[in-house]
Amino acid sequence: MAIKRGNYRKKKTVPLPWKKQLKKWSIRLVGGFFALTILWTLCLKFINPPITYLMIKRGFQWQSEGKGFKIEKDWLPYDELSNNLKRAALAGEDAHFMTHNGFDTDAIKQALEKNKSGKPLRGGSTISQQVAKNVFLWPGRSWLRKGLETYFTFLIEILWSKKRILEVYLNVIEMGQGVYGAEAAAHYYFNKSAKSLTKKEAALIIAILPNPRQWDARRPSNYINSRANNIVRYLGHYDIPE
Repeated sequence: MAIKRGNYRKKKTVPLPWKKQLKKWSIRLVGGFFALTILWTLCLKFINPPITYLMIKRGFQWQSEGKGFKIEKDWLPYDELSNNLKRAALAGEDAHFMTHNGFDTDAIKQALEKNKSGKPLRGGSTISQQVAKNVFLWPGRSWLRKGLETYFTFLIEILWSKKRILEVYLNVIEMGQGVYGAEAAAHYYFNKSAKSLTKKEAALIIAILPNPRQWDARRPSNYINSRANNIVRYLGHYDIPE
């Protein structure tokens, strides 16, 4: 008995219209961005960032001036950092660190009021925002960078503890010319470890942070000395992450 063979034909794949293709790839790109950045942030919850974009940029700037490539840093775990320094950071940089969700709306409003004259925007950034900017991003004032800073601030506030945020801040922030983090700064300015900083020494380091490449904690101006004394005065008012 003869068996009839079916006439099978391969189905032709019809390409998606360009709008649907664009939508599909857009979804993939956005999903990939969120997955990658969340994974990155989770990794840095446990792994200390080895270097930042700012460190590299400053290193090449230093080299271009004929002074060699300079990056001085030495990570010190949170529990080994002086409590004086932790409290000084809150007193001098972010008074509401323990209670805000990454953004200090009162400080932002005050900064906007002070900058209505048209001068470059200053102030208003919390410790969380500074960590987001220093660890994940590049220096700049574009809307893109500011938007990404907001996004990464949101992520670290959700995925990290306040203790981890403060630990990273005190270990990566620029504290002098080619000097990054509390341990390197303590040795650079006072020839000692950040484990044993006095109240005044800790306050002097924090007092120069608005412009650490121009100001010196060893030879403070009257303004820096006054700012440091004010920080010391309020140290006892701040609780720190335990």
